[in-house]
Amino acid sequence: MIKHTIDIQIPFHDVDMMEVVWHGHYVKYFEIARCALLDTIDYNYRQMRDSGYAWPVIDLRIRYAKPAAFGQIITVHAEIVEWENRLKINYQITDKLTGTRLTKGHSIQVAIDSQTNTMYFESPRVLLEKLGVD
Repeated sequence: MIKHTIDIQIPFHDVDMMEVVWHGHYVKYFEIARCALLDTIDYNYRQMRDSGYAWPVIDLRIRYAKPAAFGQIITVHAEIVEWENRLKINYQITDKLTGTRLTKGHSIQVAIDSQTNTMYFESPRVLLEKLGVD
């Protein structure tokens, strides 16, 4: 499996008046980790576009276990777990110091032909090559 981990320190503008991260910002943390993960396989969003495909997120799930807070350093783990018919990435957010799980989730993306807006039911060859599974 292809995976990547990043650390993020929670900024003040991501928290509410109780200094707890607003739930919608976890999607941003997933996105930051997903972009870093895609960079590791040399197939980021610009490269996807240049290869003729858009990869919209069609499903996103988040499970909150414990809140993150202002100033806390979190570790976001992203791992590609499916690629044949869609791109599924699992995420887990933990506290960097304790390793306590705070949040987990996944996103699902599908390949869309940029010219015709046709959705593919199999991932294009370029993704498989980038993953080294072709």
